[in-house]
Amino acid sequence: MVFLEPDPFLNELNKLYERNKSSTGPARTVWITCKRSALQGPKKKGAPAAAGDAPAEADYKCLIRATDGKKKISTAVSVKEVARFQTAYATVLKAHMDALKKKEKRDKKKTGNKPSVKRELT
Repeated sequence: MVFLEPDPFLNELNKLYERNKSSTGPARTVWITCKRSALQGPKKKGAPAAAGDAPAEADYKCLIRATDGKKKISTAVSVKEVARFQTAYATVLKAHMDALKKKEKRDKKKTGNKPSVKRELT
């Protein structure tokens, strides 16, 4: 899995959609997942952990992963960057929403069913 900064992640996500959009055959699926995470940088070995070093409130980030089954990419978006990332992410998604399939409508008439008979309880 490749961990990227938010802007390169959006570029790679765009490329991922383009690779999976085929003009000759059916378009392949791209899965995107988001979850809250308390990602922290790597801890230094040998450094003693002081009791006052731990922050009282954790700085949560949004961990976003995308895959097409072959290539996996991910990024973490901090609280400060969420609004800017959201608009850029929405732009990428809107650009690639043209391959969606329409839902098949069913006929309202049900064939082969007999009309129901109401019975009165006496």
